[in-house]
Amino acid sequence: MALTGRTALLAALGSLPVGILAPSWTGMLAVNAPLSLAILCDYALAAPVRPLQFTRSGDTTVRLGDSAEVQLTVVNPSRRRLRAHLRDAWPPSSWQAGTEQSASRHRLTVPPGERRRITTFLRPTRRGDRRAEQITVRSYGPLGLAARQGIHQLHWTVRVLPPFTSRKHLPSRLARLRELDGRTSVLTRGEGTEFDSLRAYVPGDDARSIDWRATARQSAVAVRTWRPERDRHILVVLDTGRTSAGRVGDVPRLDAAMDASLLLTALATRAGDRVDLLAYDRRLRARVQRRASGEVLSAMVDAMAPLEPELVETDARGLSAMALANAPRRSLIVLLTSLDSAPVEEGLLPVLSRLTQRHTVVLAAVSDPHIEEMAGARGTVDAVYEAAAAAQAKARRRRTADQLQRHGVVVVDATPDTLAPALADAYLALKAAGRL
Repeated sequence: MALTGRTALLAALGSLPVGILAPSWTGMLAVNAPLSLAILCDYALAAPVRPLQFTRSGDTTVRLGDSAEVQLTVVNPSRRRLRAHLRDAWPPSSWQAGTEQSASRHRLTVPPGERRRITTFLRPTRRGDRRAEQITVRSYGPLGLAARQGIHQLHWTVRVLPPFTSRKHLPSRLARLRELDGRTSVLTRGEGTEFDSLRAYVPGDDARSIDWRATARQSAVAVRTWRPERDRHILVVLDTGRTSAGRVGDVPRLDAAMDASLLLTALATRAGDRVDLLAYDRRLRARVQRRASGEVLSAMVDAMAPLEPELVETDARGLSAMALANAPRRSLIVLLTSLDSAPVEEGLLPVLSRLTQRHTVVLAAVSDPHIEEMAGARGTVDAVYEAAAAAQAKARRRRTADQLQRHGVVVVDATPDTLAPALADAYLALKAAGRL
């Protein structure tokens, strides 16, 4: 039995000076029999908790930053009216800080033999799976002096997906893709392009694009236009090792890499290319393969949702071997990892030739915008020291990027807000140059 706050109030007013502290109901009845009898009756009239039946329905997925609704149906099979306080238990990250009390607790009344539905509104603050494990019900008597309490196990999972904030850049990149896709001339013929159509020559066109046979049949010089080949293979490799756990601003590096991967996937599938995903540190964490163009983006979002950085050093040899095994023919391998000198020089550089020998490799890394702020700081001794440290960090980063570029790697180094569009631009540049 649970005594309510109303009972405590009566005790504070003197109606039950000793009974509330009595070690047993016998002692309580001896002190104040009428009120104790009222409490016993109230407890007896409270609807039993154990027979209650619960079912869930509602959202099973939600994007980070959006709201989800999960309905809970309560069936009261007993002959007593249910007057209850109910707590729907979810992990703390299912709501924004300070809102759990109001969001997870409900009051409801269910007449005998009827059912009621309540809704819990979730607004998760982290990616991954949010699981509801149990429901706590406190059933009150008609006087509100005593209550029955019990716990019911009822599982439900809501998967919190990456927010894909970079999708706002997709329309502008698709417009550039349409320009490449035969609507304007690609000035250099380039390897791996397909003939599209003829048009009139304009100054600045590459002479190698002139179609002399078509020119002979008409009075104007005709040039061929070219469009990038379709059905190219792109393998996105997410490094989920310890460097991906570092936070840049309010976002972990891994989340920024995911966002860039999603924009690249959306753009590449519109271009007719096939995109696969690997997430790896010392073992495979996630993989998406051989999905149709209309399914690959949703499959990648779902695979990325539960990923968390692992606080281990990434096995570069294992990552390289896994990438080669999943890219049997010439592909574009997009490696989203760190550009810190130690992990690159000790781990990636020794195995890089195995990748660049057969594939085009792009390395995309998240840079810290705070370094740029520090580099421009002046006015105090501390600011000058910070500027010197920032300049040294930038020099090391440039040196590492130069080493990668000498090995034939395309390096994209950008802040979290600009990494996704910068990677999309690098992809379009490779398309235009015929390097895919």
